[in-house]
Amino acid sequence: MPVYTYRCENCGIQFERQQSFTDAPLKTCPECRRKALKKVITPTKVIFKGSGFYATDHRSPSGDTSSSKKGDAESKPSSEKSD
Repeated sequence: MPVYTYRCENCGIQFERQQSFTDAPLKTCPECRRKALKKVITPTKVIFKGSGFYATDHRSPSGDTSSSKKGDAESKPSSEKSD
């Protein structure tokens, strides 16, 4: 179940509440008992762990095979090869 953050616009108290997706949002502040609660939108943190993820979302040169590097050098025209 997700955790939602609420803030009271009257007294300023902020708290978290674990609720189901289908639960109605809270409206009454538990501190001052007024109907002044608003959900606080907070950014979520996503952490990708494991060998299937790259830190920069791009494949690193270390993932290339030696056969593909050799094929690239042989496919260049002789005028472009440097000594």
